[in-house]
Amino acid sequence: MTGFKKFLMRGNLVELAVAVVIGATFSGLVQALVKDLITPLIAAVTGGNEPDFSDYVFTVNGAKFMYGDFVNQLLSFLIIASVVYWLVVLPMSRVIAYFDRNKESTEKKCPECLSDIPVAARRCAFCTAVLEDSGATAAS
Repeated sequence: MTGFKKFLMRGNLVELAVAVVIGATFSGLVQALVKDLITPLIAAVTGGNEPDFSDYVFTVNGAKFMYGDFVNQLLSFLIIASVVYWLVVLPMSRVIAYFDRNKESTEKKCPECLSDIPVAARRCAFCTAVLEDSGATAAS
């Protein structure tokens, strides 16, 4: 029982559970955004009802292939992926770039091992190379 308790209390498992719950909630949020705002906007722009391809079928030797539902799901995926990219990924990338813009001025590359080290460092913490003021490597 102790091993099972350790397994359940591991940090990674708790973090994963939190990520799944947040992911499910975020999924519902994005789907509601697409269903309630984006899809009606598309219908308004195209001048008709919301696009529905569920009645599209073709028949081969008596077998029905209902590809319309697949087309609906594909369009839904593309719309959701676009919304996530334009409203989440792109703004977050800009925020991260904004906060990382000053990082380059506080770090430099070690000429020996190419690790990121503080600008004021006189010795690399990773390869212990002695660094000169000009950034060249001295013999260690």
